[in-house]
Amino acid sequence: MLEKYDIEVDMSESAEQAIEYLKHNRPDAIFMDHLMPGMDGLQAVQAIKGNPQTAMIPIMMYTSQEGELYVGQARALGAMGVLPKQVRPVDVSKVLYELHLLPDRRDMTEAALAPVELEGGTPVERPAAAAAGADWGRRLETAVKAQSADVRRFIVASLDSFASRIVSDLRDSMPVASAEVPPPAARQARPTWPWAAGVVTACVAATAFAACWLIARDDLAKSRAEVAGLTSANAELQRARLDLAASVKDLTAALTATPASIGAAGAALFASRAEPVPYGEIPFDRSRLDVLRDLLTKLEAQGFHGVVKITSLSGLFCLNGNAADGFTPAGASVLASKCDVVGNPFEESLSGQQRQSLAFANLIAGVRQRTAGAITVAIENAGSGRPNTPYPQRVEALTAGEWNRAAAANNRVEFAAESSSEP
Repeated sequence: MLEKYDIEVDMSESAEQAIEYLKHNRPDAIFMDHLMPGMDGLQAVQAIKGNPQTAMIPIMMYTSQEGELYVGQARALGAMGVLPKQVRPVDVSKVLYELHLLPDRRDMTEAALAPVELEGGTPVERPAAAAAGADWGRRLETAVKAQSADVRRFIVASLDSFASRIVSDLRDSMPVASAEVPPPAARQARPTWPWAAGVVTACVAATAFAACWLIARDDLAKSRAEVAGLTSANAELQRARLDLAASVKDLTAALTATPASIGAAGAALFASRAEPVPYGEIPFDRSRLDVLRDLLTKLEAQGFHGVVKITSLSGLFCLNGNAADGFTPAGASVLASKCDVVGNPFEESLSGQQRQSLAFANLIAGVRQRTAGAITVAIENAGSGRPNTPYPQRVEALTAGEWNRAAAANNRVEFAAESSSEP
């Protein structure tokens, strides 16, 4: 997106590389990701702002993190703001104008971004007007005329140079003036090659001019053909725009006909969903974060009022290891009777705050603020007392792989939505 604005962009794979880059370079602005190998984005912002030589470089965070809590942390450390990963071109343009990285475009013949208009309260992007094709035609014709003028100037300069050389050669070849009339033999001995050279030069120049004119004419014909193609394509875009506008109107009418609130039966629309948690991962992070974000987006779009309950349930794994070095799931072919422990010591070691990542907490806080409390999220830890898949019977031939398949199915996070009685 930045390179589309003719901005030179340098990339760094990590915060450490960026800090090393800043020792020898001074960019106009920095767009900083949050999750990176090694130092994260917030730590990098703190390090850059703590250095007097780089403290004045504006920094814009560019991350999937959400919520006022994260935005407040970023700005407190010195960042100008936070752009989401699903950033729109208009947001990038606005930030670049604020950073004074874009020139004034009032003298341009067409806007850099497509205008957005509202139809029935729904934003609809308008394609470029049909005049864009004609404008390109004028630009191409102007470029061809300028090229022809340059060719003419070159030919005229070449002819002047040749004429000067011919005059100089003629002057050198002429005899010195005297009172005596040279004999006819002397007059006939005068060289004629300068005149022949002048004629040849004029012919070559005329041929070059004619060739350039033919090339310019062909280029102009091709440009006009391209303009005609662009005009046809623009007509197709106009028809597609009309079809899209009709579809948007139909969709808006369908959404308007949908009840504003889900009501008492709304909970049935959001059946309970379970998402597995691999052993060793905190429950409220990674794929569970994506599931919650998708669920909250749908509920918010449908005007849901109520509580989203998130419950973590732990599976009992067949593990090898010890408390000092840590535990890992035993090999699939190992007999279950050879496991050092059957349980979930990682889950038991987590406190309430350690069960969720910063992004998970920001997402919960953000939806509560956006909906003014209409949607709240409740988190619960139910332990291992509600297995979803029964564990196999412990027999002598039972392997750790068979046991851990059931444990992996029971180590999960469940999502459920319950609507309130009042919208």
